[in-house]
Amino acid sequence: MKTDTAYGREMDDPYCRWPAGAATLMRSAPWRRLVVLGDSVAAGVREPLDGYRDLDAAARVAEALSAAHPSFSWLNLAEPELRTAEIRDRQLGPALEFRPDLVIISAGGNDALRRSFDEERLHDELTSIVRPLVARGAQLVIVGLFDLARSGLVRDPHAGPMAERFDRLDAVTGRIAAEYGGVQVANHGHPLAADPGIFAGDRIHCNARGHAIAAANLVAALAALPVAVADQRRMS
Repeated sequence: MKTDTAYGREMDDPYCRWPAGAATLMRSAPWRRLVVLGDSVAAGVREPLDGYRDLDAAARVAEALSAAHPSFSWLNLAEPELRTAEIRDRQLGPALEFRPDLVIISAGGNDALRRSFDEERLHDELTSIVRPLVARGAQLVIVGLFDLARSGLVRDPHAGPMAERFDRLDAVTGRIAAEYGGVQVANHGHPLAADPGIFAGDRIHCNARGHAIAAANLVAALAALPVAVADQRRMS
């Protein structure tokens, strides 16, 4: 992470700090080809915020891996407003062609916004994305979503049912991550998950602080992966 004084608020924000050992993790990380799939969260839609870098979570991590490994390359295929089936239909083919060894996915948010949300269908659709990527050797990371519905930015009577749907979404994505040897980025249970100060003015997406926090959580998730932890210990 850059240490420009223009990002003073971010530098002083304890929730944006990467976990201890992050620099070692980046240097010892085994991944050289990252692909990002998903919706607007993965695409990095955000609102700038004074004092914070205007850079999305996935790009922050890719930047660090690129700095540590000149051979590192990455591809972000994500598009806003897509449901999970659309992500599969539009992005899975190009993702497989890229031959990633690390895949970051954010999916299901646009499904869970609908009252007709079906977590079993979501499970099947997301699994149809995950399975072929993992089968070809990619390490899986699924991004959990912050808790917008409990932030006070969603009006009643919609907030309660929406919170319940997004809780179910988080449970499904966590289950899939575990089923395929991956890890879920723990945003939904973060201390600031429902803090209105991390969201953009559109009351849907995050601002730059939200992405900075999500990046720190993403690095923590990578550090929790057995291969990353093993390599980190060897290099420490």
